[in-house]
Amino acid sequence: MSEIRLGGGDLDGLLIHYLEEGRGPATALVHGLGGFAESWRHNIPELARHGRVIALDLPGFGRSGKPRRAYTLDFLARALDGLLRGLGVDTVRLVGHSLGGAVAARFALDHPGRVERLAFLGAAVPGFHLRPSWIYRTLSLPGLGEMLSILVTPGICATALERCFAHPDAEEIRFFVEHEYVARASRAGRAAYLSLLRSAKGDFTADAEAYRAALSRLGRGVLVVHGREDRVVPLDHARQVADGLGVAQPHWLDSCGHFPQIEHASVVNAYLTDFLFAPASR
Repeated sequence: MSEIRLGGGDLDGLLIHYLEEGRGPATALVHGLGGFAESWRHNIPELARHGRVIALDLPGFGRSGKPRRAYTLDFLARALDGLLRGLGVDTVRLVGHSLGGAVAARFALDHPGRVERLAFLGAAVPGFHLRPSWIYRTLSLPGLGEMLSILVTPGICATALERCFAHPDAEEIRFFVEHEYVARASRAGRAAYLSLLRSAKGDFTADAEAYRAALSRLGRGVLVVHGREDRVVPLDHARQVADGLGVAQPHWLDSCGHFPQIEHASVVNAYLTDFLFAPASR
């Protein structure tokens, strides 16, 4: 594992934890709400056979810094930019899972010339209608969300995670719950989680047209992979994304919930390898 401190403006001194493996064209893996860099442990080794892979803990999550502030998609995309620039990466291939897809989309909106290809895995993508489940809508309520987050226990986390998988695996659930649990369940970690959950709404509504325009400019450089049994981000949302962006061959996975890169790791690794590292069409 590695760490870097960012510099400049409101990013000055921000600690970012990341994993890095491989050489060649750079791919950044962006986890979702409540995730962390090690969420990609089933994918990094295979992708690193073909290029340089960087998986980060977004600010507020995992081992990265958790400053007291608003966690907006803009802030997280700027932190991703700071990390990539600190590592000497100019153009990048992005893979975003869940709300990490929204962070990746924001990066593409802000830096259209730097994103070569963009893969959405079980992703929430701004610019397309998405109604969060009642759980997330409840947590987004000021005051109530803070009260409920204090009551969360490892057992409750495990139960919530089981809902994210078509066929829950006890070892996967255990890993997700236990990894850096103290840091993620800290007051700062809970505040970051709730802040991001609440702040992203505007990106999906008021800024929808700007996102659609930015993502459309990528043309064939977009991949969509989604589980048919995803109860966090409904399959209908992914269909809207694929249709709206003209994705020729989206991949809908049977017997798959919200974590295609874990539930069907070998298949998804093959999709990502073909998409990310295939020569650009002329």
